[in-house]
Amino acid sequence: MLELIAQPLTAEAFAPFGDVIDARVSESFAINGGRTQRYHDLARIETLGEGARPLISLFVSQPVALPLSLALLERHPLGSQAFMPLHGERFIVVVAPPSETIDPASVRAFVTDGRQGVNYRAGTWHAIHSVLDVEGEFLVVDRGGAGDNCDEYPLAMRVSLS
Repeated sequence: MLELIAQPLTAEAFAPFGDVIDARVSESFAINGGRTQRYHDLARIETLGEGARPLISLFVSQPVALPLSLALLERHPLGSQAFMPLHGERFIVVVAPPSETIDPASVRAFVTDGRQGVNYRAGTWHAIHSVLDVEGEFLVVDRGGAGDNCDEYPLAMRVSLS
């Protein structure tokens, strides 16, 4: 079984897998007569294939227990998938680079601080959504449209926090 220790999420460490969405470290500009600060273009949304379109959804997830046991990773080869917590929920992120198979040595685990979101690039392997501490509500942006956009890869893992 692959044993992983989740490290704090940073943009640099997560760059091979996608984008960290975090307004605290992003540039912004004023809109709406100066009453609103817009943090613009925080992640690259990918929708690949004919008839693809972006979807916006809400996920409500129950908290997981640690250490977290996982049986597989999944990927979405036709589009990116972004998760942004709406109420400061921390969550575990487990990822591996896009490829046809997964090298266990390439799998990484991160833990968000509750104000960070992630955007998985198209084809990036990732674990199921795993919120910590309390029930979580997340804004999710991903791909809709025709085509098979979910592959699974069996890989037994256990994730702990440092």
